[in-house]
Amino acid sequence: MFQDILDFLMKFGPWGLFIHSFADAVIFPVPAFFLQVSLSIMHPQNALWLATYGFIGCLLGTPLGYLIGKLLGKSVLYKILKKEWIDAATNMFQKNGEAAILIGSFTPVPFKVFTILSGCLKFPLWRLLAYAALGRATKFYVVGTLFYLYGNAAEGMVKDVSLYIALIAVPLLLIGVYFNRRRKRKKMEQQKLAESGPVVVEKAVLEQASDQTPSA
Repeated sequence: MFQDILDFLMKFGPWGLFIHSFADAVIFPVPAFFLQVSLSIMHPQNALWLATYGFIGCLLGTPLGYLIGKLLGKSVLYKILKKEWIDAATNMFQKNGEAAILIGSFTPVPFKVFTILSGCLKFPLWRLLAYAALGRATKFYVVGTLFYLYGNAAEGMVKDVSLYIALIAVPLLLIGVYFNRRRKRKKMEQQKLAESGPVVVEKAVLEQASDQTPSA
């Protein structure tokens, strides 16, 4: 069934990839990566244009996936997607917070899981779009660039492209998240210290005045 849909979308070239990428961010279970590779093999000279169509389609579909999650809740995920995908994405959110969206862009877990789950968790939409733009652009354009530069020879290279990107990008993302959290924590501590500072000083002055007051 899904192969028939992919064969049908292939007939529309870049627009077929646009539709697939849009649906990939919403409900369609087959990642747009597969159609992108198939079309890039046929037209490697247009690989970067294909990447652009796929990227834009994904970004436009992301708010709809988010809205589905926000309105229908997490239960809708279990009706349309595999439980292991949902559990894996939930685990990423629990461990890495918002970085899960970026990490999810490079994993085999369909991206729609992250768009819908973001809506379920009331994650800010603008942040979801920002992280989706960064993560999906990387994946679409790495594949497109490889086919543009190497033609059909890139077919063997892109099979593990997600793995290669993840090996480089995920550690960097986690390091960035760690330092960002550390910076926020330090800022909060400074704010608390600044707020409590006058109280501490006033208390010390009162205690000193009390010590200096002669007893009756």
